[in-house]
Amino acid sequence: MPAASAFDSKEFCSSLPSQPGVYRMLNATGEVIYVGKAIDLKKRVSSYFQKNGLGPRTQLMVSQIAGVETTVTRSEAEALLLENNLIKSLGPRYNILFRDDKSYPYLMLSAHRFPRLGFHRGPLDKKNHYFGPFPNAGMVRESMQLLQKVFRIRTCEDSVFSNRTRPCLLYQIKRCSGPCVDLVEEDAYRDDARDARLFLEGKQTEVLQSLSRKMQEAAQSQEYEQAALFRDQIQALRKIREKQFVDNGRALDADVVACVAESGGRGRLCVNLAMVRGGRHLGDKSFFPQNAEGYEPSAAVEAFLAQHYLNRSVPHVIVVGEKIQREALQNLLGEQSGRKVLISCNPIGERRVWLGMAMENARLALEQMLSRQASQEERLQALQQALNMPGIGRIECFDVSHTQGEATIASCVVYDNFAMRNSEYRRYNIAGITPGDDYAAMRNVFLRRYHKIAEGEGSLPDLILIDGGRGQVSAAQEVLVELGLNDACLLGVAKGEERKPGLEQLIFPEIEKPLQLSTDHPGLHLIQQIRDEAHRFAIYGHRAKLGKARTRSSLEKIGGVGAKRRQSLLSRFGGLKGVLTASVEELQQAEGISRALAEKIYRELH
Repeated sequence: MPAASAFDSKEFCSSLPSQPGVYRMLNATGEVIYVGKAIDLKKRVSSYFQKNGLGPRTQLMVSQIAGVETTVTRSEAEALLLENNLIKSLGPRYNILFRDDKSYPYLMLSAHRFPRLGFHRGPLDKKNHYFGPFPNAGMVRESMQLLQKVFRIRTCEDSVFSNRTRPCLLYQIKRCSGPCVDLVEEDAYRDDARDARLFLEGKQTEVLQSLSRKMQEAAQSQEYEQAALFRDQIQALRKIREKQFVDNGRALDADVVACVAESGGRGRLCVNLAMVRGGRHLGDKSFFPQNAEGYEPSAAVEAFLAQHYLNRSVPHVIVVGEKIQREALQNLLGEQSGRKVLISCNPIGERRVWLGMAMENARLALEQMLSRQASQEERLQALQQALNMPGIGRIECFDVSHTQGEATIASCVVYDNFAMRNSEYRRYNIAGITPGDDYAAMRNVFLRRYHKIAEGEGSLPDLILIDGGRGQVSAAQEVLVELGLNDACLLGVAKGEERKPGLEQLIFPEIEKPLQLSTDHPGLHLIQQIRDEAHRFAIYGHRAKLGKARTRSSLEKIGGVGAKRRQSLLSRFGGLKGVLTASVEELQQAEGISRALAEKIYRELH
């Protein structure tokens, strides 16, 4: 058992209370390296210094402990909550960490007279109906398209809806019933909105019965076109039910959590979260935690449940495939949601089938991740050999994007530990230079990116890539030298003949002859991957900036349309797109817009 530095563990542990709480392990520099909870602080903390047979990872952690801080809580549930908050805020190196995603998206059915179907992310408004959460935005949009096709519910913003005088394209392609221009009776639209809500709540049988009754009534009244519409809705819904293989006819909300560990004990884990809402399988999402080495699947699932669900909406049932300590978490989640929450550790029947599917998805996701990582390791090793730089690990890549000098944006993307690190990407607005001067843009972004490192904050990446030729490389090198960062490794990636992939030339600042790798070289493939990502990130930012500038300038160029009238138009029509589709009569209804000015605006924009 390794010694715990100068920390007197025996004396410290003897003074601890036998009460629930949270403990924080600190190293010699005062950094928190582990956070844990305990029902009995004295027993739990003492166990680290008394037990034999601790795992290698735990032994390593104990050998670094120079101090322990504790916080007594009133209950185990309160300790669990505090532990989770500290792990998220401190990110200790020996705690398993799951990436804290932004809030999950919902599908919303508004409480308007003619309810709107929409995408929602953020706080929930009690007056509207929300369905979800969904694993990703794509699943929300897919469900919206499905509901539009079957129930023809509007998706337009209220500002557009209230100002239309003719039906939009969605009405023409039978994805909306046209309530904006009174092409559907209010009662009929309300029925469609109610059926859509029932469907989302998992009451498909009730919806089908309602539609069948309406179809028969329409047929008896010889309204054959209306009867055919109900028939098409019934057929579409039945096809959907056939695809929902976890649909049990009951409006059950459940999450299914499965964990699979890499064979051989290398420490990589995948936790798969499958979401079932209203009896419908909405999809799943895989998580790959940090610091997972040495953790058993049961401990990983416990950590995931705490980090994922505390301070977030919780379904009625959470199905897990591991034996975990669930009582405190179950009670805490119940208090948080205001209703009973069940964590099922030994599922039977259909829940066991769901768990099997989640386990298989976790296994496949882990295999894919390991395969990608093996490929990345091979690529990085090949690049190290080709450049004779064995220490390459972290790579930063820059690109500049503009349209004839307008809306110039520089991007910086980061590759580290065999993967792109999206959270570390940055964009830089470039101003104060001659439009179109790429060299000045590169000097600008390098000065802003690396001046703090020159002042002693942070460290240089192992390799800096630039999407550009000799001129850009020279401009960047000048800045690095000016900042005193002469040891930076800089490499330009110039497009080859006819800008074909595989013909790129690699340009070094001090070497006249560029290096050209073979088209199938793994190291070149890695460079292309990082360069393309920098280009994509720059283009995306540039187009957004350009779109905003042109939206503003389109109206600014029209004489007689000042700031107040621009704001009036954009507010009334929900943005420039709404203004562009508006007729002269609709434009005239905006505050401060006369008939003559409406005609002028229409002419200028068309």
